[in-house]
Amino acid sequence: MSAAQKVQQHPAFVQAQNKANLYVNQLDKELSKYPVLNNLEQRTQIPKAYAVIGGLVLLVFLHTFNALAAPVSNLVGWGLPAYLSFKAIETPSPHDDVQWLTYWAVFGFFNFLESFALRVLLYYLPWYFAFKSVFIVWLQLPAFRGAQITYFNVIKPVLANVSSATRTPATTNAEPSAE
Repeated sequence: MSAAQKVQQHPAFVQAQNKANLYVNQLDKELSKYPVLNNLEQRTQIPKAYAVIGGLVLLVFLHTFNALAAPVSNLVGWGLPAYLSFKAIETPSPHDDVQWLTYWAVFGFFNFLESFALRVLLYYLPWYFAFKSVFIVWLQLPAFRGAQITYFNVIKPVLANVSSATRTPATTNAEPSAE
């Protein structure tokens, strides 16, 4: 018996292989909800779970090279959300409209802040774009409601403070001064 066969028959290897197959099957079941992925699987004859896992591995690989990290991160930020926003416009339900409108507000605010501090962020966080991509995916996924959480806990209070600060001087100076 060869060394490779011994490793493949080891109980720990068999258990790990069974666990991996279970996760791949669960992922495949979840991905079956998306007609685009089903169509891709039929056209390419590549299982959709492997295509998604391969795409994620490719994204991680591209993030390791800092020159490609910014464009890949920005593509993650607008590629799929743009498509899903167009689809949401066509549906009669307002729930997906709220999801994507909130996402775009948060994404725009985040990119605005990023434009001021990008050099500092890259200096102190060399893997900044990888973290940004994970954050963007968290914002996008309706299961986590990241865009709504960020909007209500960060952006809305900031905008309320800015709004109240701009109204306060006008109300205190409403009376004419006697000079």
